[in-house]
Amino acid sequence: MISRRDFMASAAATAAAAFAAPGLLRAAPVFDPQPGPWRTFTVTTRLDLAAGTGGAQAWVPLPSIAQDDWVQPEDDAWTGNAATAEVVTDPRYGARMLRATFAGDEPPLIEVTSRFRSRDRAGKGTALPLGEAERQLYLAPTDLLPTDGIVAETAARITAGAESDGAKARAIYDWVVENTERVAAVRGCGIGDVASMLASGNLGGKCADLNALFVALARASGLPARDLYGIRVAPSAFGYASLGAKNETITKAQHCRAEVYLAETGWTPVDPADVRKVVLEEPPGDNALDSPVVVAAREKLFGAWEGNWMPYNDAHDLTLPGSAHQVAFLMYPQAEVAGMLLDCLDPDTFRYGITVAEA
Repeated sequence: MISRRDFMASAAATAAAAFAAPGLLRAAPVFDPQPGPWRTFTVTTRLDLAAGTGGAQAWVPLPSIAQDDWVQPEDDAWTGNAATAEVVTDPRYGARMLRATFAGDEPPLIEVTSRFRSRDRAGKGTALPLGEAERQLYLAPTDLLPTDGIVAETAARITAGAESDGAKARAIYDWVVENTERVAAVRGCGIGDVASMLASGNLGGKCADLNALFVALARASGLPARDLYGIRVAPSAFGYASLGAKNETITKAQHCRAEVYLAETGWTPVDPADVRKVVLEEPPGDNALDSPVVVAAREKLFGAWEGNWMPYNDAHDLTLPGSAHQVAFLMYPQAEVAGMLLDCLDPDTFRYGITVAEA
């Protein structure tokens, strides 16, 4: 086990000052991400399970996405009373996580720190060729993201007349923005059951629902696409309070973004779910699609995003190592007691906290 408590103490002081800085969020919708200086953050996840839960095990997602132009994981460390703790990697998607097991009657406790660098990401990526295995992975259906039936039928209607992959992707993005809504009452980030959404006509949800809809429709249209599951780590510097972390406590700041692969620009960032978040939450609230704050966000969130977010992974249908349980995606800590998977959104049965500090 490794400890970086001295580093964390100094970084926490720096982060507190950053969150308190006046004028960081501008009232006007000025949203223009450009590659700039790298920023370094440390995210700390602390799990506290109830006493008498010996024999428990837990999984804490670690940052697994590394891209030269916008995000670089650096190192991970952990402390606590785990009987064993090891970094394990999902063989299909490369999602990394810390798996910890606990023995005895002492209340299980583990604290995991992950340091990474990020910067704003402008739209024009490097159009590196996509290998065939990677292409097939990001065209494949998942349990909750089928690419046939009603999904394929809907995608065909949306993209009818589009003459290029870029035009198809933009048509799908615009359709999701115009036909969905963010529903504040949905637990967590939603579950992303795309076929059920389309069959019921209920296109409300949160980021893991709305961006999953984009990804499934893109895959059904022959465009490799993926969800990236992560967490917001800093306020937005571009005038959108709803698109950033509120302070250094980020326990409920999880956010799913999306990417689509285009031959011209490579992996291209999109986030229709955050456009709908601006519609619902940005002052004065319940904004129309043609309001200036929404128009500005809608234009920029096809092809760019802000570096105030840490991606964990892009995994779907992930079986937790050492367990019989599968999760649709790994964006929250998970824990199991006596073979039963705890509800990661119920603080009465599974307590954890996540904080961030900027170096």
